[in-house]
Amino acid sequence: MRIADYIRNAVFQPRLKKAGCVVVYDRDRRYREIAAGLVSENVTIVDASESSIESRESASRALRELASRGAEARVVIYVPAAKPVTNEQKQADPFAVYGECGAVFPEDDSEEYQSLCVKAKPEYESEIRQKFRETANPSFGVIDAIGSGNRWPQLRSILGVESTTDILVGILSPSPEQAAALKGEDGWQDELRELLLSSLGLKLVTKGKQRDSMAQELWRYLLFSEFVFDLPGELPAALHSVPRAALEFRVSVEALCDLLRNHLVHRPQYIDAAESVEKELGLRDSCGQIEDLGVRDTFPFEESTFLLRAAAGIMSAQFSHTRALLTRSRNSVWCERHATVQHWDMVERALELVQICDDRQPELAEGLRSIEKLVEFYTTKLRQADRAHRALERDALHDADEILDDVLHHARKRYRDLAETVQTAFIKHVEQSGWPVPGVLDNAQVFDKIVAPMLAEKGQRVALVIVDALRYELGAELQKEVPGEIELRAACAALPSITPVGMASLLPGAAAGLELGFENDLLVPRLAGAPVKNVAQRMDVLSKKYGDRFKEMSLMEFVQKKKVTIGETVDLFVLRTNEIDSMLENDPTYGVTLIPTLLKDLSTGIAKARKLGFRSVVVVTDHGFMLNAAAEEGDLCPKLANGKWTVMHDRMLLGEGEGDAHNFSLPAQKVGVRASFSRVAGPRSMAPYKRGVLFFHGGLSLQEAIVPVLKIRFSQDVTEPDAPISVTVSYRKGQTKKVTTRLPVITVAVAKGDLFAPDRTVELRVDGIENKDGGVVAEPRMGPHVDPSTHTITLRTGEELEVVLRMTDEFEGKFKVRVLDPQTMTAYASIDLETNYM
Repeated sequence: MRIADYIRNAVFQPRLKKAGCVVVYDRDRRYREIAAGLVSENVTIVDASESSIESRESASRALRELASRGAEARVVIYVPAAKPVTNEQKQADPFAVYGECGAVFPEDDSEEYQSLCVKAKPEYESEIRQKFRETANPSFGVIDAIGSGNRWPQLRSILGVESTTDILVGILSPSPEQAAALKGEDGWQDELRELLLSSLGLKLVTKGKQRDSMAQELWRYLLFSEFVFDLPGELPAALHSVPRAALEFRVSVEALCDLLRNHLVHRPQYIDAAESVEKELGLRDSCGQIEDLGVRDTFPFEESTFLLRAAAGIMSAQFSHTRALLTRSRNSVWCERHATVQHWDMVERALELVQICDDRQPELAEGLRSIEKLVEFYTTKLRQADRAHRALERDALHDADEILDDVLHHARKRYRDLAETVQTAFIKHVEQSGWPVPGVLDNAQVFDKIVAPMLAEKGQRVALVIVDALRYELGAELQKEVPGEIELRAACAALPSITPVGMASLLPGAAAGLELGFENDLLVPRLAGAPVKNVAQRMDVLSKKYGDRFKEMSLMEFVQKKKVTIGETVDLFVLRTNEIDSMLENDPTYGVTLIPTLLKDLSTGIAKARKLGFRSVVVVTDHGFMLNAAAEEGDLCPKLANGKWTVMHDRMLLGEGEGDAHNFSLPAQKVGVRASFSRVAGPRSMAPYKRGVLFFHGGLSLQEAIVPVLKIRFSQDVTEPDAPISVTVSYRKGQTKKVTTRLPVITVAVAKGDLFAPDRTVELRVDGIENKDGGVVAEPRMGPHVDPSTHTITLRTGEELEVVLRMTDEFEGKFKVRVLDPQTMTAYASIDLETNYM
């Protein structure tokens, strides 16, 4: 490859596409013509060779115009001077600010002229270095002339390639056709031995003439050489005798390893080879204790070392160190190893949670000053800790390495300590001012104050979505996913914060008519004297009040049913779901992983109601919850010894008696409860009355009793439908349908369905469903393009995105990957795949 072509195509253009603005520093005026050749309709060139003042003005103008010229606009600034390195040099350079906004060339020493020449022609590294020893600044023509002869003719012919790099790739990771051609011919082995000695300094020891044996030795030589080049410290004595490349071949070795690692077709072969060489050389035993192994991803055991360093950084509060390691892990070849990715995801969640807890600490004194301030503090900032803790529990591993167990415990404890501090202040405030909180909406008033007035408006149709256990932070996440005019308010749940009571409090007239009492030792809520303890009784209240204006069904049935008929007389359409509470009650460890899917279903149901003509949607809930994964042996609240009490849901006592150091006890009326018993009591802490409970509600805490109310209004205006799009999904470019990893990478591409339609941003739902029963067996792994609350992906028309799917641990077999409209659940594209794990 011509050196000028390499610099333009492999260096300048990719950097320009990624950064938008690139400053090219060129003290020797070597790259001016290459930079000038980048000019096009979308690329502006600013040349500072002639006039510094005019070029400054041109650069400033070009940068200001970037936004107005569209997403494809780019700017190249050519500066015939050395790149500024120190802060003082940058302050003196008028163009340094543009490099900070975008990118610069050269980035580091690896982009010196000699290094670029070697990267362009790695097979001629020794000849290029010799040429630079002869002359300090050989021209492009001199470099282009190196290797112009036709070497290795048989290998080129058999493999159907031209460059030495492609020959080496064909030996190490051949296509089926290349492997068959090598097996069917003889004579190329001597050429290969000469090529390896010339381009990499490797003198093959194996006497075998089969590709497999020669490739095995080459893999070991390449991978071990890269590992040693990258190792900052001393190599263990036991490995000194292992053959490796001389330093002069470093660029070639690293470039070839990068190519094999990063290319989707060759990556599986690279992974197999690296795992085999690591085991063969015993690297995990001999090098596993080395703290600093460099920065490259040669062997899998190195990833474990990076992971442990990242975890240690969290526990020692070196967050920037952990964050740098996390960024590096995103680009690692080992991201396809299921266990490794699970570990990194858990570390990332732990870092986020610990940082949020640290950020809230200085604000506590002001936030806890009064109960009004505390509720505001919780709904604006403290809820972020709930969200981050839920995300940690979703990715938590229960069979991790010891240090990852330590960091998981550390993050959980930081959250629990913050929650306990807040809880102590919260209970003291409630003891003084009572419940509900003055000035905060009472959940028992939601129907009468919000829903009923909307139904009284002429022609108004309301969808009331009743969700069991939608705590406040989940309501805030749902708010992000639903279009329209949305108002999110906090409300105080009815006590005790259990489902029968909380659901009954959402009925018309509950604020004035809801009463609690015991029948056969069971707590029964009554409205106007009639029991409303189950779904049928509660829906009967609405049916009697609204008649044929009322209809109800489960959210899951509504979402999954292709066609739903709603009568024209229906003004109140109730959708109910208990999936969140049910999943968490039955299996908290598994249930927490399903919450993003349930939020997607909620968003889909709301969108579907809108299409059926409901311009208003109100989302309400009965209570929140607490995830109690940090529970320890002593994490138990002793029950009140005095008085007569009935335990409700392991978090509240109803009956008669006074409180103590561990329990508050308040008159029932002071906490908004009309009942046959006189007092309500509960733990002052976040501990339940039962040991080992991982999920709970029923008590009085911000997480259990501050709940969201979402009021959504959709515009009456008739809007133009979105421009049509065309979506494609593929796996490994269609070369195979066999998935060999629990983290397969699929490619999703979006194109305009109409050539003249404007570009737009598209949100898509991606999942994998089992062919037999349609259950979800794969969802997108978290990443920069994946929404953390609903796991939908976002990209613009004309773009394609690689999406890492996370397969469920227990599934093996045939499945379908679907790309759907998240609102309507219409399928844009799908592919059929099948697991084939090793």
